[in-house]
Amino acid sequence: MFVDVPGGCLAYDSVGEGPLVVCVPGLGDTREAYRFLRPPLVEAGYQVVTMDLRGHGESSAGWDDYSQSAVGGDIVALLEELDAPAAVLLGNSYAGGGIVRAAAEAPERVAGIVPIDGFIRAVPLNVAVRALVRLIASSPRLWSLYYAMAHQTAKPDDLADHRAKLVAMLRDPERHEAMRTMLLNREPDAEQAIAQVRCPALVLMGAKDPDFPDPAAEAQTQASLLRGQAVVIDNAGHYPMSEFPERTAEALLPFLKNVF
Repeated sequence: MFVDVPGGCLAYDSVGEGPLVVCVPGLGDTREAYRFLRPPLVEAGYQVVTMDLRGHGESSAGWDDYSQSAVGGDIVALLEELDAPAAVLLGNSYAGGGIVRAAAEAPERVAGIVPIDGFIRAVPLNVAVRALVRLIASSPRLWSLYYAMAHQTAKPDDLADHRAKLVAMLRDPERHEAMRTMLLNREPDAEQAIAQVRCPALVLMGAKDPDFPDPAAEAQTQASLLRGQAVVIDNAGHYPMSEFPERTAEALLPFLKNVF
């Protein structure tokens, strides 16, 4: 399914019935990032909508804005298209900032937010790490290697196939540019909107996330800023929803029950 927005269209899937949970993947990924988390949420009685970021997956490419603010606007457009009661938004990595922006922009449509290893504020990087980020941004193959490494402990059986699909996607120059632009954005504009978020928040973080100097401390900082709670998932890297989907669901389901 697709929703039209100014500048292009966004691809999404919808499964299940019940209160709405919208899942947004990180940069360089597709909505299939939630392929293992979706079944337990549907089984628990939720409608689960997964969407592709602009310039990724089956969404259109060639956008002139790849900011977190733009991603937040896309999420709001999808919520308007679905015309459902207020939803809980899940956002991994770069999309963590997107769901913060959406919650600030359309509070009447957002019942809660769950950043998953999300970049919702600027995190200082040393010179070596900045150089590595630029290198990864230059090559779909290097992005694929990072993606495997970021699954720190439990690698899904289909990880090689999923990585191959990501490489194929990023061989398209416009989609590679979308990923590259997001990855090199070192000033997440979500930070400007945090104070406007009034809905409940749950911060999920992998204890071994290589993207943060101290993942547990970052989770607590984000939870404090959002006036929410934090859950750190032992042994998980940057993608706990595909590395440890059962543990991720165990942390998420009580939050959803309280929100709805």
